[in-house]
Amino acid sequence: MPEPGRFVAACVQMRSGRDPLVNRDAAVAGVREAAEAGALYIQTPEMTSLVERSRERLFAAVTEQEADPTLSALREAARETGAVIQIGSLAVRNGDKVANRAFLIGPDGAILAAYDKLHLYDVDLPNGERWRESATYTGGACAVVAGTALATIGLGICYDIRFPALYRALAEAGADVMTAPACFTQQTGEAHWHVLHRARAIETGSFMISAAQGGHHEDGRDTYGHSIIVDPWGRVLADAGGAEPGVILAEIDLARVADARARIPTLQHAKPFRVERVGAAD
Repeated sequence: MPEPGRFVAACVQMRSGRDPLVNRDAAVAGVREAAEAGALYIQTPEMTSLVERSRERLFAAVTEQEADPTLSALREAARETGAVIQIGSLAVRNGDKVANRAFLIGPDGAILAAYDKLHLYDVDLPNGERWRESATYTGGACAVVAGTALATIGLGICYDIRFPALYRALAEAGADVMTAPACFTQQTGEAHWHVLHRARAIETGSFMISAAQGGHHEDGRDTYGHSIIVDPWGRVLADAGGAEPGVILAEIDLARVADARARIPTLQHAKPFRVERVGAAD
């Protein structure tokens, strides 16, 4: 057993395509590799089981949560390895749309928590890319903090990383490890991925752990990769680099959370305020 408050965490970087069963097998292989290297907490990326921008193809491939083969396989992998596994997210049927849903699985294979992505990615990028997640996905309504034997984990997904109020709320609710597993676009990843993760870690005095998709996908998109583990002082402990699938590991010492929050106690110093607007608008 690891020393209390210390454990090895891993991110499984993937390049998921259009075949959920192929992606399932890649995720299981990555989890096993991480566990063999000593990881007790293992995270996969957003859209672990399917990266597909065609709404028609997506709906043809997704199932209800109870029938999802990747969820079943990773629950079994948790029982096999004894690790806590965070599935960054799966696309699962949710009425006439699809939920972008994360799962935290205990070492006995039980689902400890599920979280639907709060913030949907509806953006127009300078290179002409246009994304409208709200046309296909249902947004969540509730933030989630989950206690495990290893750490208290705040769940986030991809675009959530741009909303610091969410991560502050997770920290105030007791999370000491924050997450934003992602399918980040190449363009925005190059500009913002690292600084956003370091900022959220520093602001909350928490570890940030985010597995990512990386490379050129079958549906035509390019994702940034760079699965990352950042400590509460903003130091990057591990970075998977750009395009290639693989596993990164880092030791998590929760004493660093207490140390960072004691040095700069912003969570304690925050105070309510009002905004006063002065001057006439043009």
